[in-house]
Amino acid sequence: MSPNDTRSTPARLTAPATTKLPRVLLLVLGVVYIFSGLFFRDPWKTDDVVGLATMLTALHGPAHAWLLPQVGVLAHAQDGPLPTWVGAFSIWLFGPLFEHFTSSLNASIIASRLPNLLWFALVTSSVWYGTYLLGRRPEPQPLALPFGGEPTVRDYGRMIADAALLLIIATAGILLRMHETSEVPAIIAFQALAFYAVARMLDRPLSGAVTLGVALAGAFLTRGWIGALPIMLAIPFIFMPRSALWHGKQWLIITAVVAISLVALWWIPAHQIGAYWMQNWWLWNINSFSWPRYETAISILRDLPWFLWPTWPFAILAIWRWRSWLASPHIWIPLMFAFWPLAFMFFLTDVFEPEYSLMAVPVAILAAFSLPTLRRGVVNSLDWFAVMCFSLTAATVWLGWIAMQTGWPTQIAHNIARQTTGYEPHVAPAAVLIALAATAAWLGLVRWRLHSKPLALWRGTVLSACGLVTTWVLLATLWMPAIDYVRSYRDVSAQLSTALQTYKRPHECVRALGVGSGQRASFLAFNNINFSYDSHCTLILQQTSPQSLENGRAAYSGAAESGAAQVLWQGKRGPDRREIFRLLRIVKP
Repeated sequence: MSPNDTRSTPARLTAPATTKLPRVLLLVLGVVYIFSGLFFRDPWKTDDVVGLATMLTALHGPAHAWLLPQVGVLAHAQDGPLPTWVGAFSIWLFGPLFEHFTSSLNASIIASRLPNLLWFALVTSSVWYGTYLLGRRPEPQPLALPFGGEPTVRDYGRMIADAALLLIIATAGILLRMHETSEVPAIIAFQALAFYAVARMLDRPLSGAVTLGVALAGAFLTRGWIGALPIMLAIPFIFMPRSALWHGKQWLIITAVVAISLVALWWIPAHQIGAYWMQNWWLWNINSFSWPRYETAISILRDLPWFLWPTWPFAILAIWRWRSWLASPHIWIPLMFAFWPLAFMFFLTDVFEPEYSLMAVPVAILAAFSLPTLRRGVVNSLDWFAVMCFSLTAATVWLGWIAMQTGWPTQIAHNIARQTTGYEPHVAPAAVLIALAATAAWLGLVRWRLHSKPLALWRGTVLSACGLVTTWVLLATLWMPAIDYVRSYRDVSAQLSTALQTYKRPHECVRALGVGSGQRASFLAFNNINFSYDSHCTLILQQTSPQSLENGRAAYSGAAESGAAQVLWQGKRGPDRREIFRLLRIVKP
């Protein structure tokens, strides 16, 4: 803030409010967050198992599957190859090590998720350091007190950075996505890296420009134009005339050179060896865009607030409180990184969590800058809301688990049994002990808040982040076997594999009929079942629904058809009432 600036900063707080948050707490919280639910579970449909299938195909399939991701023989011509590269390399490097302790399949699953640690580290470090760089600038500094006592620039910047990191951990929508072997963790990481790079360009333009080029290339190679365009649209507005970065606009030439060079390393050979794949990749990118539609706008307005909870109300509050400082870097940079993904969504054909994820980082950063503007009573109210909300969610998880194990309360047990038909509940002592430890840690944190009057402004964000992590740990320990049973295709894939060993004749091929990409990827990942595109295959795996079979709308559902088929096997996941698989053999007339 310039000494001649007459605008009054909305940030008002004293030095005790920026008391240093113990580094060990941040470290432990981050480790528990990313490790819980990452391992010791099956890949789930759709994005999770599709990501694993492209990695396995790159390792064990044709050589060009490294450049052009595939699910078996099916070209996965969307998104980008970078997550496949990183995941396949991790499986190649660490898979043999894990095979000493578990099966080859489980070793590959574990190794495929190690890159999530990299993506999470990139997200958290970029958010923290980028926010710290902005928080140290003169514009966001709190009002100087008449007799002193305001925080130092370093302490203030560190407090804002800690809050931003805790808020990204507390963002509900990315919790499950950060634990998938999909493109989502990577695209969040590269968007966070782009934010850090822009913040770095304020004082070190060369290193910031190079980093921004790497982030742009990474976003493109991860999610195509859907991942890169929002960042590309934000950059010109961040570097607009009279902005703090306008004087460094010439460094964007280096950014462009770095980004184009890195993308060209994939683009040129991919075009040479995979014209069909690239044509379909372009088609997927083009068809992803459309003119704004009413249905798209309604889905965004309905789902996005839940995805970005609890950060978006504070982000809006930050924009309002800092409205006189809107062009200042600490507001303008994250605002542009949030605005353009939001505007971009309205021009997409299909919008859901992968697209929402691009807003998680900038909204959390904006929310962090709202905290110094809040009155003490409001901060206390938010503390108690976090305590009540997450205590309730933790109690609900425990109550549901008790109902599943004991049958009481009856109604809850009945509802759970209906959703997990065929599942046999069992108690894993180690999982229960971990869940009890997490609950005890949460109760200890609540007791600390009830019996003390902390002045540190990060207390509310700590409660929100720890509350969400506690709930996630309980789900990842107590409920993971049941969730695996409901969402995994391991059992039905094993059944199909047995049926093929029984009925498949030598040199006979199998083609798929109506099989979705997630199911196709599951059969490939679990039992290496690949499907042919040969129309002369006499074996068919059909995916349909019981309702379609009953009313005769499913293919080969009646003998009256010209090409009758013999049903060799039929199966489904136990709790699934809308999906069924049939292995058919075409009977020639």
